[in-house]
Amino acid sequence: MASGEGEPFYGPGGRGFYGAVTVSERGQIVIPAKARRDLGIGAGDKLLVLGDPQQGLALMTLNDLMRNLQGSSALLEQIQRHADGGEDETSDGGEEGG
Repeated sequence: MASGEGEPFYGPGGRGFYGAVTVSERGQIVIPAKARRDLGIGAGDKLLVLGDPQQGLALMTLNDLMRNLQGSSALLEQIQRHADGGEDETSDGGEEGG
């Protein structure tokens, strides 16, 4: 075994690399224990499986997804108000860059 094997690597924003897993014949994987502890994932928790053709798979709890969507929803509403000609904090009488 290589030195430090099993220890996660933490990158920017606390993102972790916990190692590699093998897909079983039944399509199952085991999430490393340290990842489960760090991310608060317990037995019986439901995880969403998200996929991107270029970036691969991601697992996310429903609570995390809802929190992300709420933030996105607020941003989307703000963009929509701006697109509809509503309130604009940077408005200076209709001229840009002036």
